[in-house]
Order: sequence, then C-alpha cells, then structure tokens
Amino acid sequence: MSETLSGGCLCGDVRYEIRGEPVYVFHCHCSMCRRAGGTAFQTWAGFEDDVLTVTQGRAESYESSSFAIRKFCGRCGGQLFYNYTEGQTPAVWITVGTLDHPEALTPQRHIFMADSVPWLHFADGLPRTEGEPEI
Repeated sequence: MSETLSGGCLCGDVRYEIRGEPVYVFHCHCSMCRRAGGTAFQTWAGFEDDVLTVTQGRAESYESSSFAIRKFCGRCGGQLFYNYTEGQTPAVWITVGTLDHPEALTPQRHIFMADSVPWLHFADGLPRTEGEPEI
C-alpha cells in the first residue's frame, strides 16, 4: 500500500489522512477497546509516528490508560485513533472502521481473546492471541 488513506468520524467534523504501510492490523477484544468503541471488538491498524495528519476539525483527547491517549470527535463521539505515550511502536493506531475504504487493510490476527465476549465466534482462520502479541 503506497497510497494515502483517508477517514473520519461519523458526523464528518473530523477528517484525517494517513500515509505509509501499516505495521500491524488486528481485531482487539480487550475490555477497553470494547467500551471505547461500544462494540464486541475493535479493528486497529498501527503505523509509525508522523504519518497521521488531521485535515479537518480537531480530535479531542482522552487518556484511557497510563500508556495511551485516545482521540475522538467531540461532536459525535466517534473514536478515531490513539497514540502511545511511552514510546511504544507502532506509535499511532487508527480504527479501521473510520477509513473511507476499510477494505484496503486486512486484519492479521485477533488479540486479547481471553477478554472476548463468549457469544462471538469467528470462522476467518486468523491466528488468535490470549493477550497482547509481540509486534
């Protein structure tokens, strides 16, 4: 993938562009991602630092843990991305569902399956990790 990906929130107030290859794409089943997204799991794509540009509006911030700051639209509440605060890589993670063309990225695995809701079943053949994988 060498093209620029674009995306935005539900109401359209916040728009962004991201350039470069994702380091990793996965479905996260941890309780923080479930609560932040209001979903059974969240699909994320991780990129190196300095590849994300907010092109319209302003993303609000919420420090959801000691190591991450989540960014969302202050109007509609749509979760857009998060940044690590302690130098972890990848540095920025975008919610794949907010991309204009989410089909451009293919998930590679499921993580934090130990936290997954028991009624959710997948037949996608992707590897599964009980906790956080090594990237």
